[in-house]
Amino acid sequence: MAASSRAGQAGAGGAGRLEKARRHLRQADPVLARLIAARPDFDPRRWMTELPLMDLFGALLFQVVGQQLSVAATRQILERIEARFGGRLPSAADVLGTDPARFRDAGLSWRKISTLRELAERLSDGRLDPAALAAMPDDELIAVLTEISGIGPWTAQGALIIGLGREDVVLPGDLALRKAVRTVYRLDHLPAEEEVLAIAEKWRPYRSLATAYLFSAAFEDAQA
Repeated sequence: MAASSRAGQAGAGGAGRLEKARRHLRQADPVLARLIAARPDFDPRRWMTELPLMDLFGALLFQVVGQQLSVAATRQILERIEARFGGRLPSAADVLGTDPARFRDAGLSWRKISTLRELAERLSDGRLDPAALAAMPDDELIAVLTEISGIGPWTAQGALIIGLGREDVVLPGDLALRKAVRTVYRLDHLPAEEEVLAIAEKWRPYRSLATAYLFSAAFEDAQA
C-alpha cells in the first residue's frame, strides 16, 4: 500500500482546502462555528505529523494496538514494535514472517496479535487488495475491514482518517467524542451514537475535520 498518512494529508489539499472545509462547517453549524472561531491557530493535522509514516495496514496496526489503551501506553508499545523492525512499523509480510511471541513481548495481547495476523493474511493471499481497498467508498471499506475479528467500526474509521486521509469520517462510538458533543452542544445527557450521527449529518462532506475540532475540545476539557 503506497499511501501514507502524510501523503493522505497532502492529498487532502493544503491551506486553501482546509479553509474551504472550515468555511463550510461554519456556515452549516453555528455551534461548530463558535468552536472553530475560538481556535484560530488549531491545526487538525498536527497530531498526525507525530505519527510514523503509515499506509492503511500501518494505520490499522496503530488502531488495533491502541484499543482500550491510553495514548502513553500505545506509544510505548509502538516504539517497541518499531525497534524490532529497524525503526519502522512492520508490513503485512513482516507480521506473517515474525514469531508472534515477539509482538507479545512488545506488549500486544494475543487477541490483538491474532487480529493483525488475520489482516496480514488477507492482504497477502489476495482476499484483500490494497488498491481496491483504497478506491472503495468509506462505508463499503469499513464493512470489509470489520469482517475481521478484532476490527470494529472505531478501529476502521480511525484507520481511514490516518492511512487514507478520508475527509468525511466520524467516530460516533468514541466516548471522548460523545462527551465533547455533550459539552459543546450543551446537552443534558451523553448522546447515543445515533444522536451523534444526526448532529454530524450537517458537517458532510467534512466530518473528519469537525471531529478533529471536537476532539480538541474534549482534550482541553480533560486537561482542565
